[in-house]
Amino acid sequence: MKVTLESTTKIVTLLPDGIGAAPGVPARLWEGTTESGIKVHAFITRIAIDKTDAAAAAQFERELVEQRPPSPVIDMTYPARMIL
Repeated sequence: MKVTLESTTKIVTLLPDGIGAAPGVPARLWEGTTESGIKVHAFITRIAIDKTDAAAAAQFERELVEQRPPSPVIDMTYPARMIL
């Protein structure tokens, strides 16, 4: 399966389940579609590339700051804090 994702401005805190659990982890909400057109969303906590190619790394850093507002449905569905 292939999925195309776009970064949004929405950041949530994924909270672990249970008393005394570790602190929450911030995650950026990404939205996109599968090859067959199914709408999806993903919570990305980390993203990285192989930095051996300095030009590619610089381009990646420039593109990574591009964000769009989340769709209204997604923005209302996920509060700033979530419990997983």
